[in-house]
Amino acid sequence: MKKSALTIVAFFMLTLTIMAQKTKQAVLEKIDTQTEKYGDIAMQIWNLAEMGYLEEKSSALLQNTLRDEGFSITTGVAEIPTAFIAEYGSGSPVIAILGEYDALPGLSQQAVPEKKSANGEAGHACGHHLFGTASTAAAIAVKNWIKTNGKSGTIRFYGCPAEEGGGAKVYMSRAGLFDDVDVALHWHPSSQNAASAAAALANISAKFRFHGVSAHAAGAPQMGRSSLDGVEAMNAMVNMMREHIPQEARIHYVITDGGKAPNVVPDFAEVYYYARHNRRDVVRSIFERIVKAGEGAALGTGTKMEYELVNGVHELLPNLTLQKLVHDNLSQIGGITYSDDERQFGEKIAHSLGQESLNEATAKTVQPYKETARAYGSTDVGDVSFVVPTVGFGTATWIPGTPAHSWQAVAAGGTSIGKKGMMVAAKTLTATAIDLFSDKKLIERAKAEFEERRGSDFVYEPLLGNRPPALDYRK
Repeated sequence: MKKSALTIVAFFMLTLTIMAQKTKQAVLEKIDTQTEKYGDIAMQIWNLAEMGYLEEKSSALLQNTLRDEGFSITTGVAEIPTAFIAEYGSGSPVIAILGEYDALPGLSQQAVPEKKSANGEAGHACGHHLFGTASTAAAIAVKNWIKTNGKSGTIRFYGCPAEEGGGAKVYMSRAGLFDDVDVALHWHPSSQNAASAAAALANISAKFRFHGVSAHAAGAPQMGRSSLDGVEAMNAMVNMMREHIPQEARIHYVITDGGKAPNVVPDFAEVYYYARHNRRDVVRSIFERIVKAGEGAALGTGTKMEYELVNGVHELLPNLTLQKLVHDNLSQIGGITYSDDERQFGEKIAHSLGQESLNEATAKTVQPYKETARAYGSTDVGDVSFVVPTVGFGTATWIPGTPAHSWQAVAAGGTSIGKKGMMVAAKTLTATAIDLFSDKKLIERAKAEFEERRGSDFVYEPLLGNRPPALDYRK
């Protein structure tokens, strides 16, 4: 090809790139005009504060929003009443956007900068009201882009309940609902804007139930066999076991039922356990030892023990090809700027966290890109990441320095601060999806990295086995 011809081709390609960028920018600007609409949806879910597998109204609200925009809806997927898939378009590529909407128990909080219950049972201390809404907004924006530009491909929204310990995405992965997906996108509320490679711990959780014999604790103690003794003996053995497990591992528990009256030997008690590590095989071995501790406790206290496996999730498999793409888009979109009222709110929240002042710069900027991360929590997105190339990020929906699962997170998530961060997420998801639809080589590179990291002989096996969804784990 002659030099002049090469120049013409290069100019043509540059023109197409500029036009594509202008089109993408127009889509992002359109999302900004929908802030009030999506903010209202998020606040409805924030007020509902429905816990895992009980999110009937929250799920229905998102379903109706997507249905009104022309998406076809499949409800009750993976045998979960509040899980659904919304789809628009046809053919490949298939880009998935994940959305969550469950709240946490015991964290009811008003949208004020001091601890003040909203007189409810639960609260959105992980910001899933924002998560589900931003993902919905992005799916609709991408749908409009596909329709306007006559593009081929499929955009899917996955309505994912019960991330907080219920593991809906595990059941959805087990049911093969992601098998034909090319790339899955997700995000999460945070106290900063960041799109570095993330990590998450594998996790197995279970409820251990001890059955004893009730008796008068003073009048006939010899006739009783205390189920609470079984729980406490188990906890003592597990706590001694901590010295002899990998230091990266984590074990937590709460006694969910320890009896009803001190003068009655309890014939039933229950303790709820989590075991975590950054490798699922290590988690399995730790959990087996926890079970042995429960069996020994039952033997020593003359009680009987049974356990229910509640949840089990994989660690997160990174994909740097996708991560760099998301980081570039988040960096172009940028963070948020506080109004005077938001700044005053933020100062009070910062003081409640022991900070001298509000670090507003963190909300305005995007954190530098990193290819490694240390894991602390767990997420059922981990299972999705072992089935399909998956990428995520976080935006500043909370005051900088706010920990997840705190009343401060609930409070900020119920204000315009949460809404602003949510819209940054919606635009980042949208921009990334458009890039993937526009350049299939990106998808090819992401898939090649995915196969290399996962291993060619990998077979997905859920840690929770064949158990049905734990639909009553919050009841």
